[in-house]
Amino acid sequence: MWSSKEALSWLNDHVNIELDGARKVAAPRLDRMQGLARLLGSPHGEYPVVHLTGTNGKTSTARMTASLLAAHGLSVGLYTSPHLERVNERIVWSGEPIADVELAEVLHAVSLAEDALGERVTFFEIMTAAAFRFFADVSVDVAVVEVGLGGTWDATNIADGAVAVVTNVSIDHVEYLGSTKESIAIEKAGIVKPGATLVLGEEDPALREIFTSRGAAGVVTRGADFGVIDNRTAMSGRVVDLFTPTSQHPELFIPLHGSHQADNAAIALAASEAFLDGPILDSQVVADAFAGVRVAGRLEVMARRPLVLLDGAHNVAGALALSAALDEEFPTSSRTLVVGLLVEKDPAEMLDALDLASATQLVACRPPSPRGRDPKEVAAAAVAAGMPPSRIRVVETPGDALTYAVSVTPEDGQVVVTGSLYVVGAARAAFRQGLR
Repeated sequence: MWSSKEALSWLNDHVNIELDGARKVAAPRLDRMQGLARLLGSPHGEYPVVHLTGTNGKTSTARMTASLLAAHGLSVGLYTSPHLERVNERIVWSGEPIADVELAEVLHAVSLAEDALGERVTFFEIMTAAAFRFFADVSVDVAVVEVGLGGTWDATNIADGAVAVVTNVSIDHVEYLGSTKESIAIEKAGIVKPGATLVLGEEDPALREIFTSRGAAGVVTRGADFGVIDNRTAMSGRVVDLFTPTSQHPELFIPLHGSHQADNAAIALAASEAFLDGPILDSQVVADAFAGVRVAGRLEVMARRPLVLLDGAHNVAGALALSAALDEEFPTSSRTLVVGLLVEKDPAEMLDALDLASATQLVACRPPSPRGRDPKEVAAAAVAAGMPPSRIRVVETPGDALTYAVSVTPEDGQVVVTGSLYVVGAARAAFRQGLR
């Protein structure tokens, strides 16, 4: 059996496959993932799945859904991506990331399956197969599975979700999913299988029809069947009133920042009830489940003086939500933005969505990814947007960028790290290793 070091070395040897142009969605396929799963005993068929897609909010909604189902007494597996600091974060059982020894064991099993398949598989396919296998090994009652990209051709879509959840549809990953909301919706709608229950958070009627035409046995829609009655700020989070087809839940505390988290909570509650085919226990159980939810890297407060916030907003819609949350919950006269972007993101659009004009300073850095954009390009976009060069600094790594930002921000100001989950993960790790 492999050691943890051997397993991670084998896994990391597959990272570059993700960058191979031949693996882009321009030539989509699921047969490789299906073959890998068959060689592992088709573990994804051994338990029901709640399958989630959407442009933003997937991870928060998935974590809330898992917490609610666990509160109902179920053994719950949770698969999300990407991770921030350790790959173990992607595979969670009963609220805890997979242990190193268990991860090494399932990765070894996947490696043997890859050998038998006779074809190299991708990093994401490996992790998806490992999650499905692990959840079967520990006999979960349900797996909450977040799509990696899109839906139809995503590796997770070998599973037939008993409940298919759509958070929303915005423009993102245009090089893979298309440049219109309609094309993106069509791709995401692929997770809706005949006989499933569709929990639909998208409100655009034209886009809704793309999802509702997929043959789901039942459809639960935001606004008509579930949603938010009231949504207000509270110390360290939100207090919300939610309704579902079967119940109302007033005065729920969610320990997450941003008004959009109320929408995510409503979707999660509706998804949980759809899976359970009825109300999820009582309001106190629901309250306790939400109160225990933690989502790292999403408007996460790391320090107070100065305030240090990490948020993985990686597209325009996410950046706009971040800006709205900052204005509502964290107004300040001195804000330092630490921003790193991937090459497919437009710096001018992202900086505008992040409300660069309200920032005192910008620190541009490079995400620790082969797809990381040169931070000088982000700085140039800031200058073009009207920020004086004297208020812009280019620092190569996210950790050093955060250190510099904290050093130049007054104690009553704030530092906001954003633009990519790669940046947030690296900055978070640097902070936890000693920056205080």
